[in-house]
Amino acid sequence: MPTPQLPRALFAMDPVHLPALFPPRLMARLTSLTRLDPALVVRDFTDPAMAGPLAEAEVLITGWGCPRVDEDVLSAAPRLRAVLHAAGSVRALLAPAVWNRGVTVSSAVHANALPVAEYTLAAILLAGKDAFGLRERFRTEHVFPPSGDYRRVGNLGRRVGIIGASRVGRRLLELLRPLDFSVTLYDPYVDASEAAALGAALLPLDELMGTSDIVSLHAPDIPQTYRMLDRRRLSLMPDGSVLVNTSRGALVDPDALTDELVTGRIGAVLDVTEPEPLPADSPLYRLPNVFLTPHIAGSLGNELERLGRTVVDELALLAAGVPLAHAVVQADLVNSA
Repeated sequence: MPTPQLPRALFAMDPVHLPALFPPRLMARLTSLTRLDPALVVRDFTDPAMAGPLAEAEVLITGWGCPRVDEDVLSAAPRLRAVLHAAGSVRALLAPAVWNRGVTVSSAVHANALPVAEYTLAAILLAGKDAFGLRERFRTEHVFPPSGDYRRVGNLGRRVGIIGASRVGRRLLELLRPLDFSVTLYDPYVDASEAAALGAALLPLDELMGTSDIVSLHAPDIPQTYRMLDRRRLSLMPDGSVLVNTSRGALVDPDALTDELVTGRIGAVLDVTEPEPLPADSPLYRLPNVFLTPHIAGSLGNELERLGRTVVDELALLAAGVPLAHAVVQADLVNSA
């Protein structure tokens, strides 16, 4: 009985990411599952030199820096039957024609959700201890605050409001579950019983904003969520509360947030902003109640291997002819990032 021929695959991404996504041992496993030239990476689908490899490709392994896969690309790749994305969202990457032609799509978005949830958990724990504010105070005063100043510090029963039961939101809820927090959730697509199963009490958004010590934002960046935290909603946050944003800056009115933070009434841990990065004269760089990081919550450094491992595992399932573990359904893109 003849051995089935391995599918022919082609990388399409910025090649700078390849060594971290597929270190030697993982690349060896990848090349054992497919016919692939590790040195051949598409940066431009219209490059005449890529016409031959595209025409033969059955699997595209995509990542950051991949050009959009549209009708023209599909015409140039008549044998294409799968796109395996070694990153998060595919919404901007793939045209509807990809699904219309029956191409199987998979994404490593679930793997990328883990470091974001871990970063957010760390931010919540530190915010509950007022670590960011006390650090600034310690740096300027060089003495321990009196014990009376710690009355509002601590994570026992701290009220944490999660906006969005996205993949990151759900991973975060999972990480919060063993801890002594009081967790609430806003998500228009989740009912009270599902929220309870996730470990949270379901609340309307305004009530969540007005009753949370820490608000953590995990909604997708879609037209319905643009500026969902506007001036009115930010004003609902209790004095001394903290906003954590590891989602997208567009979900928050930047002028309203800056105005609130300048007063010192609330604090913020911001891994994302709008614009990104902020201009050099933004007061958010200097405010003691703001902790800014340069969009580092998602997969970086050695965490990229987790994304590559997801792709290789999916390729093994594809080669075995069984359903993929992380297939992307086109209809789900309407309400996801």
